[in-house]
Amino acid sequence: MAGLINLIAVTLDYLIDIYSYLIVAWALLTWLPGASQSKLGQLINRIVEPFISYFNFARIGMIGFGPVLAILALWFIKIGINGIANFLIGLVG
Repeated sequence: MAGLINLIAVTLDYLIDIYSYLIVAWALLTWLPGASQSKLGQLINRIVEPFISYFNFARIGMIGFGPVLAILALWFIKIGINGIANFLIGLVG
């Protein structure tokens, strides 16, 4: 049972890392003219935009800090998942 909990935690950990990389790619694509309109840009936009929209309030002038806050939120979620997994492994183990 502990192995299954660990497998789920590691899988979620990897998925959060991949999503964080997609957020970084999305942010870089917004800086390049026309890159967001490419097929890859549209795909990344459809995947990332719903989550980033929660952090659109973080602006100073024309500079948006939404991606930074989104990655920070994912980091806290990742820590929480690892803590819960370790707690459950301790109960089972």
